[in-house]
Amino acid sequence: MSDERFLITGALGCIGAWSCAQLMREQVPVVLYDLSTNRDRLELLMSPDELEQLTFVQGDVTDLEQLERTVGEQGITHIVHLAAMLLPLVKADPPRGAAVNVVGTTNVFEAAKRQGVRGIAYASSAAVYGPGSGPRIADAGEPTTLYGVFKLANEGTAQVYFDDDGLGSIGLRPYVIYGPGRDRGLTADPTSAMEAAARGEGYEMRWGGRCQLQFAADAARIFIAAARSGHRGAAVFNLGGPSAHASEVVSAIEAAAPDVAGRITFADVQLPFPEEMEAGDLEDVVGPIEWTTLREGTRQTIELYRATLSVQRSS
Repeated sequence: MSDERFLITGALGCIGAWSCAQLMREQVPVVLYDLSTNRDRLELLMSPDELEQLTFVQGDVTDLEQLERTVGEQGITHIVHLAAMLLPLVKADPPRGAAVNVVGTTNVFEAAKRQGVRGIAYASSAAVYGPGSGPRIADAGEPTTLYGVFKLANEGTAQVYFDDDGLGSIGLRPYVIYGPGRDRGLTADPTSAMEAAARGEGYEMRWGGRCQLQFAADAARIFIAAARSGHRGAAVFNLGGPSAHASEVVSAIEAAAPDVAGRITFADVQLPFPEEMEAGDLEDVVGPIEWTTLREGTRQTIELYRATLSVQRSS
């Protein structure tokens, strides 16, 4: 049995659910920390027997006392910090967005410092880039959304916690995460199109152009590896991965679901971030990364949604 005990904040989100599933299958104890109680994503990825093995704490990252108590009482050794309000929600309620995304992240670092946590990986975002910036890691700056501003602030927070307290961490900047369970946020549209295809329906993505599409299972593995890396510093990396045009997403969907051919479309609008961002030396820290191809990730996503729909219809 591993001496590791992971805490996943935002565990009921997409990457959080995938991280929990992977750690559980490694037989690593994992504590889920989330304000929500909606376990739909976990139920999509895990069996009832697997779900029973998880430890769930309904908690708010803005509550430092509860967070630190959970870390201490559960004997947490590693944290994957994913709890956040996504871009549309931050735009709708900036003060709450700042409380969750900035204060909440500071609380995670403070609790980890006080309790001697061995490793932290946290989610930054491609939104730290402004239009026309990139592709280098150091090119981040001048974000055009409060969500991006808050994520950039968190990278600075991580640096200060290392400089002042020696608390190491790795921040990862995802771009377009796709796959089962990705159902919220501006960049969820490719997965929404895949889910629609599984139902035999058409869908128009709200944006097009090129971007990096990162399969959720791959992203979860990288976050876990980053937390385990023992990195001495406050590193930040772009998540990396293959770049594709929206037309390639459509082609991958049509290959997996020929019955929706011609009914999956996209708007001619480029996301306000670089088309591709360099991952830098990420593999030197987390080890070799094998990315799931867009066609394979799309196939797996549509197959899982079809299987779920079949179960729902027969129940």
